[in-house]
Amino acid sequence: MACRITELVIDAADPERLAAFWSEVLGYAELGRDDDGSIEIGPPGAGNGGPQPTLLFSPSDDPRPGKLRLHIDVNPTDRDQDAELERLLALGARPADVGQTGAESWHVLADPEGNEFCLLRTRVQPL
Repeated sequence: MACRITELVIDAADPERLAAFWSEVLGYAELGRDDDGSIEIGPPGAGNGGPQPTLLFSPSDDPRPGKLRLHIDVNPTDRDQDAELERLLALGARPADVGQTGAESWHVLADPEGNEFCLLRTRVQPL
């Protein structure tokens, strides 16, 4: 028997803002809220435990200490990389410099709270 990633928990100064941003990026919907202010988003209708992991934004006042040890990679599903980059920037992502050379096939971006993520080139099929 093996494990499967079902949920990623992300500390957030503003869970509402990050949940809204990532819902737009991924086409996710809000699945629930906890009394502590946490917001969980995931594929509409799938809920926790579906084929894709959900994201849980947990309120935190602790500042990020430095470079993240884990980041999210995303791939476009219904457009090419350039068009998806324009969409993500319009949603509030911004370019991030983590030491790229400029020859990479991906774009390094940051979400509204500065969490880095990469937009990869390969177009994948939606689930």
